[in-house]
Amino acid sequence: MSGAGTSRPGRDDAPDRLYTLTQGRTRTAPDSPFDLVTLVVAESGPVAGMQSEHVAILRMTEFPASVVEIAAELRLPVGITKVLLCDLLAAGRVSARHPHRPAITDPDILEQVLVGLRNL
Repeated sequence: MSGAGTSRPGRDDAPDRLYTLTQGRTRTAPDSPFDLVTLVVAESGPVAGMQSEHVAILRMTEFPASVVEIAAELRLPVGITKVLLCDLLAAGRVSARHPHRPAITDPDILEQVLVGLRNL
């Protein structure tokens, strides 16, 4: 039961609004580069006639932002956000990259791990 002021954006939105945003698409392609931590960066600015959500995403991603941050800011489900991001990626308006994780190169750490494994 939902009282006044307890609406949850993205969850309580009319389903037809979400359907309209994605033109009926509910999933991205299996080879989609987007997961929750993928960093998205705008490659160009908004242009006239763009969907307002696309404009918001481009403005939000002038600096790298993760998919989950974008979804939270838009107050949309992550799945819907991914569909919108795929549209922008296909149009060349954003790029996607995974966060850089530094490689473990310290030989002392590797040696300690090896010793620990041998002691098991």
